[in-house]
Amino acid sequence: MKKILIIEDNTEVRENTCEILELAGYQVMTVVNGKEGVEVAQKDRPDLIICDIMMPELDGYGVLHILSKNPDTSDVPFIFLTAKAEKADFRKGMSLGADDYLTKPFEESELLDAIDIRIKKSEIIKKDYTPDLSGLNQFITEVKDLEELRSLSADRKVKKYKKKSIIYWEKDYNNYLIYIVSGKVKTYKTNHDGKQLITGMYGEGDFIGYRALLAGSEYTESAMTIDDVEICKIPKEDFFNLLYANRQVANKFIQILSNNLAEREEQLLHLAYNSVRQKVAEKLLEVNNQFNSTGALNWFTIPREDLASMAGTAQESVIRTLSDFKDESLVEIESGKIRILNINNLERLIIQGHY
Repeated sequence: MKKILIIEDNTEVRENTCEILELAGYQVMTVVNGKEGVEVAQKDRPDLIICDIMMPELDGYGVLHILSKNPDTSDVPFIFLTAKAEKADFRKGMSLGADDYLTKPFEESELLDAIDIRIKKSEIIKKDYTPDLSGLNQFITEVKDLEELRSLSADRKVKKYKKKSIIYWEKDYNNYLIYIVSGKVKTYKTNHDGKQLITGMYGEGDFIGYRALLAGSEYTESAMTIDDVEICKIPKEDFFNLLYANRQVANKFIQILSNNLAEREEQLLHLAYNSVRQKVAEKLLEVNNQFNSTGALNWFTIPREDLASMAGTAQESVIRTLSDFKDESLVEIESGKIRILNINNLERLIIQGHY
């Protein structure tokens, strides 16, 4: 049962709001001023706080300011409740990090809808995502389903690219967050000899280009379509408005992106010290998880030169290794397509060097 804290000095409003929420199945705590509200929130950590603005001892702005500075309560959804409807109050509350703002008198459905939306968003933000690119893409995909975030990729023109088309070049300046509507895309870096090192593989529902966007810099890699692709471009202003307007989303982005840096370092170590068999096995699992649901054993297609680039080895070595894996019943190969037969043995090979 979700716990909601009501901080409200008006007895009638406090009791009526409490009754509505209890009938809706919430566990409700009530206090009559901001000072008590801070103490209860820090002690019992509710799932959501509804707080009046004009109160004795400590107003709603002060409550939000104190709780937002405490790591234990900074991510608790916060809804202001006030009889004042001036735009200045609305702007001040939202600028301090409030998640919503309801004006008294309010409809019962309006209150319950606001609470439902904020709790659902909070659950997504708190969810543990894998510390890699798939985790970040899963996070973005889930948060964009929330009502105020849907506009990120909704109603935007879709641009079509043919197979082996360049979406952007390394050193281009980035003004967009790119969303892949359909098809597959690879990102890669090119050395002075023209050889490619693939840095990522992406498919339907993935976002690319966000690193350069967050850094305000040029692309550090190029992006090319693997097959026919449809994308939509989200202007950087819209992306940053999302981050600036929602502290929980921004904090989660920072957390996942920080984990991505550690993952990249781990990948570099693997490229440097793992055997060819380990490298190819690791990249096969990555591609399988990217283009199939995790754990699925479906066919997928990846050019051998791309797999070699991802593994940091020669194409001939990849071909020989795939042939070995086929003979060892680790994979099945047919007309250029690959299907993994034994995920567990490939995982053991990556860790131990054998299975």
